[in-house]
Parts: sequence; structure tokens; C-alpha cells
Amino acid sequence: MTLEEKAGQLVQYFDFGGATVAGADTTGVDLETAIAKGDVGAMLFVTDPARINELQRIAVTKTRLKIPLLFGFDVIHGLRTIMPVPIGVAASWDPDIAEKGQAVAAAEARAVGIHWTFAPMVDITLDPRWGRMVEGAGEDPVLGSAMAAAQVRGFQGKAIGEPGHVIAGPKHFVGYGASLGGRDYDEVDLSENQLRNTYLPPFKAAIDAGAGNIMSAYMGLNGVPAAANHWLLTEILRKEWGFKGFVVSDANGVNSLEPQGMAVDQKQAAVRALEAGMDLAMSVPSGPSPMLGLVDAVRKGELDEQVLDDAVRRLLEAKFRMGLFENPYVDPAKAAKVLEDPEHRRVARLAAERSAVLLTNDAGLLPLDRKALKSIAVLGPLAASGQDTLGPWVFPANGPKAISILEGLRTKLGDGAKVEYATGVAWPTRKNRSFFDDINKPEPRLPVDEKVEFAKALDLVKSSDVTVMVLGEPQNMEGESASRSDLSLPGEQQKLLEAAIATGKPVVVVLMGVRPFNLGDARPGALLEAWYPGSEGGTAVANLLVGDAVPGGKLPFSWIGSAAQAPYTYSFLPSHQPAGADTRYWNEDNSPTWPFGYGLSYTSFAYDDVKVDRAAIKRGEAVTVSFVLRNTGARVGDEVAQLYLHQRTGTSSRPVRQLKKFARVTLKPGESRRMQFTLSAEDLRYWSDATKSWIQDRSTFDIWVGGNSQAQATTRFAVVE
Repeated sequence: MTLEEKAGQLVQYFDFGGATVAGADTTGVDLETAIAKGDVGAMLFVTDPARINELQRIAVTKTRLKIPLLFGFDVIHGLRTIMPVPIGVAASWDPDIAEKGQAVAAAEARAVGIHWTFAPMVDITLDPRWGRMVEGAGEDPVLGSAMAAAQVRGFQGKAIGEPGHVIAGPKHFVGYGASLGGRDYDEVDLSENQLRNTYLPPFKAAIDAGAGNIMSAYMGLNGVPAAANHWLLTEILRKEWGFKGFVVSDANGVNSLEPQGMAVDQKQAAVRALEAGMDLAMSVPSGPSPMLGLVDAVRKGELDEQVLDDAVRRLLEAKFRMGLFENPYVDPAKAAKVLEDPEHRRVARLAAERSAVLLTNDAGLLPLDRKALKSIAVLGPLAASGQDTLGPWVFPANGPKAISILEGLRTKLGDGAKVEYATGVAWPTRKNRSFFDDINKPEPRLPVDEKVEFAKALDLVKSSDVTVMVLGEPQNMEGESASRSDLSLPGEQQKLLEAAIATGKPVVVVLMGVRPFNLGDARPGALLEAWYPGSEGGTAVANLLVGDAVPGGKLPFSWIGSAAQAPYTYSFLPSHQPAGADTRYWNEDNSPTWPFGYGLSYTSFAYDDVKVDRAAIKRGEAVTVSFVLRNTGARVGDEVAQLYLHQRTGTSSRPVRQLKKFARVTLKPGESRRMQFTLSAEDLRYWSDATKSWIQDRSTFDIWVGGNSQAQATTRFAVVE
């Protein structure tokens, strides 16, 4: 290969099909000409099979070496069939449903010609002001690691290149979820202790599951932009973990090294990124990719050609493993069939049902009594919106469709009850528009006479047996470039909620969104967190409300009461005054409204008879914890049994509690089951900044098992020499 051909393989461009997108100059490069010259190795934002074939044909017929293009896309939680958003699936605490959901996404993506997804996002975040928490698994590295590995298996199958699957690209390496103030793109400062014990484990789990790609983060980590961070991309990722796949920058990550002060020009940006361990530069085509400057850098001795060769080799290997040299094109007829597979909708419904979290249920208001229910009021603009039910990172061009909650309830109740609807309030609006508002294309919002609609809504509440209010955020208020400074319900939703409750009629609130909204003193009769439940969201929510499905999800983050408490985690270090951990603020308690791992059911569960198989073990040995879990209610239901651990003393101070094991199980009324979890030496070790190494201490360990991070059933064991 010539230097020009090698550099071209490290270039990835967007293709917006000529669309004008705010904040992005999409006219700077003639894509067809660039591909024919061999200046492009990969593309993204192309999902039309005809367009994919058109661009691929240029690459394999017009270039000297006939190397096919690699097509990537943001298949975050579905392409045509949309699963609940990733943090919602994490709330299922069910890696199996996460794997099945991403297998559906992979099948649809591969059918249209996509070879690689920029997912899963495995960033840990302790700050719900950050809009991209919607794409992750919350605050805990154990839950996050399980979800990361499951999604990689779903996307990739048993091995890269398996038919109907795509390359997984875990992102954003690393620490993006800890941006200052929860503000997207801002810098991150994390100790190695935090990185090793909290932020890196989900990436390691994804790589151990076989992920073929890693995406670097945008921001600076401890003063060094992640796209040119040699310690991250080479020392940890390749040398320590043995990662053999390819690394891609996030959008314009290499280009941005210049404004970030890491490079004097675009050529130096490319050199520094490549020397750090980057392989492929994702760029909006506002001008030639910085990677094309590597030709001159090699010729002038500014870059060792072997470094360039290594990066090219990794990209070519990915293309070979995906079978692109033998089969570069896609069959549009086959794509249409895969996209309409009814099994995909069944998986989406099941995922939405298993993801929902029941937060309150006063006096057993839920499930609704269908026999006694004659009229139901449904309120809130989100209730009738299919697009908002899908959530962010869903693109109209791919033809996604959703059953809204209003539609789901009307179908479920049929002629058995009168279902009437009012928006009640106007649509909440964003103050600052972004690039993603243009590519997501939010549906037009019809103007609302809020005074009239508000009165209509309250009249419906008063005249109906029960009210279901769907509250939260439109899908474009969460995701990338969608951070918020507070956790209140946007617009006049809080006012409507309080007025509905004041009527004295029963009110059920279904929350659509992923932030821990602060509802003030409002106490609806029942509160169900549905997240953004996806294509079958309306059907799933209706099933949950009437009891055809039983909620069993658990919170993947601590539900804090105020943005002032962020960042927050249940797994904090004990201070010199541990008794006052929840009274640090003068004016309010800072304990969470609901703890990490919390979620109710339509039945109840009890934990007892907690035992360890040995009271003392040597370092390097395992210990098994067993306990009895019993369904003490009158309905079949799912419980997520959780095991938490605290190491009393050590080389470093250890968190007050840490999740170590969990399992979601189904029990019939009155059924009991003895369960067990085995803690390995790896579960008991941690990274200590005191020694700059992984260690396992001699210590006493407290164990708790239960249904959330405040579990009470307890035992202990000791690690001795």
C-alpha cells in the first residue's frame, strides 16, 4: 500500500445526504470523489441500503486496491425496532434481556448494511444532570459491567463476523460521565483510584466479552484529551488489557486536539492521536480529515511508518473478519424482511415490561381493577407521543414506530372503560438547540392553549375513576448535548400534578425520562418509572398498569432529591463522622428519595437465614454466601436479589457498601428458594492508590443481602493469611 492508501483507511466521514445540520458544515468534502481517490476507509450515518451499496461500489471498483468501506452507525437501542433506552434496560437487572435486545438491533443494522455500532455506552455516571446518562447503566460498576458484557454479546454474537451481527464499539474511553457539573463535553478530573475501581471495569468487561472496537472520549481526562492519551489508549487498553481491536475517535475527536491545545495544527493532531493509540478519525466532512496529513508526517520523519502500518492493519482485519472483501454489498429485499420481523416487537415489549420500576403504590392502587374501572383520564403531552416514547438516539429515516401510552391503554381496555385524553400543559421546550435536534428531527409540536387545556384536564380528573398522568421530558431533552441544571419537571407539569392530586381522586403517574425528577411534596397514589420504553412502550405500560405484567425492575442509580446533591453514589467512603452522612447540608437531608437498587412489586419478598460456607478464608480463596428468598405476597413476581459487601479495614479506606452480586428470579406466591452467591478473590480485591496496585487485604467483611442497597439481612466472614 502507498502512504496515501494507508492514510485513507484511517478516515471516517459522516454522510448526511446533503442535509443542512446546525453546527456542522457538511459541504466541505465531495464524498464520492474522496472515496474514489482512496481517501476514505469508513463511513457513518448511512442506513439506506441503496446508498450504502452506491458508496461501496465506488470503493471496490474505482480504487486501486478495491478495499471495501466499513459502515458504522449509532445503533444505541435499536434501528427500526426500538428497545427501552439503555439505562431503562439496566433497570431490568437482567443481562439476558439486554443481550436479546441488542441482538435484535444488530440483526436489523446488519440487514441494511451497517457493520459496526457505536455502542454500548458503558460510562459510569454519578450525576443525573448529565443528559447522556440515558445511554449508560447508571452509577455502579458491577451492574454496569454485566450490562456492558451482555450488550457486546448481543451485538457481536459468538465472534466478530457472525451473520446478522455487527462489531460492538464500547464508549467513551474513559471518564466522560464525570464531566464537571454534569455539563456535556466539559473536562474530567479523576484519581486513578476512581478510574480503576469505578470507571474502567465496564470497559474491561466489554473487552473480555470480545468487543472489536473502542471509542475514545471527547474530553480532557486529568489534563490530557482522551483522543491522544497514551496512558489510556496504549498502556492500559493495549498493553495491560491486551485489546487487539481498533480505536476510533468520537466525532471530530482528533480534529479537536487543536482547539484543546494539544496540537498546533491538524497534522500534529493526527500524529499525536496515532502515537497515543488511535486508529480511525471520525470527522464531519467540513474539510480533509486530519489523518490525510499523516502522509507528509511520515515523509518528513515526524511519524514512524510502523505506527501507521499497525493502525491500518487493525482496520483491515476488522473488514476481513466482517467478510467485506467477499461480500461488500447488502440485499435490500432481505433488509425489508428482517426489519419487519414480529419477534423483534415481542422482545421490545418484554424488555419494556422488565425495565419498569414501581416507586410508590399507596394502598395498592396498582394494578388497576379492570372490572371496576369504567372511566380513565390520561393526561400529559408525552402520553400521546410515539416519538417521545421511543426516546433519544432514534432516527426518523430508519422508520421506527412506537405505540404511545394513550394508544396502549385504549387498546388494552377496549370497550371496557372510557379513556379520555387531555394534554393539560404545553410542551416543555429546550432553551438551547443543538446539532442533535436537527438529526433527531423532533416531531412538530402543535400550539396549546394552556389555560384551556389545564381546565379540561382537571375536569377529566374529577369525572374519571382514575387518572394516569404521563410526565417527564421530551426525548430531545435527554441524550448528547442535553444536560440540565436542575431535576424538576419541565414546564407546568408539576403544577398540573399538584392540581390533579388536590381533587382527591386517585392519580397514577407514569414517568417518561431517565432523570430522578424532584416531585416536591406531590404524592400520587402510584408512581411508575417507565423510562423511554421504546416501540412497544404503550403496550408494556398498559400491561403493567392493569396487572398483565408485574413490575420487577430496580433503580440503576440513587434517586437523589435535588441536583445540589450531585454527584452522588450509595458507595461512598466513610468519613471521620459516619453517623452524619445524611446531614451534611444545613437546610435539608441529603439521603436519596429512593436508594440504588430500589423497586417495588405487586407482591412482597423476604430475606432470611443468611449464611457463609466458611467463617474465615485465606487470601485467594472464595467464599459462598447463601440465603432464603421468599415471596410473601399473593401474586407471582420477580425480585432482584442483591449482595452488598463492606471491608472494615484495609490499605485504603473502603466504601460503606458495594454491590458485588445480583440475580433476578421469579417466585410464585408463598414460594421460597435458597439462593447462593460465590465471592471470588477478584470480588474482594481493589485498586489502592497507596500501593498503585491491585490488592487483597486481611480484614473482616460485612455482607448484606436484600432488594436494594439498604438491605438489612446480614452476616460476615474474614480473610486471614
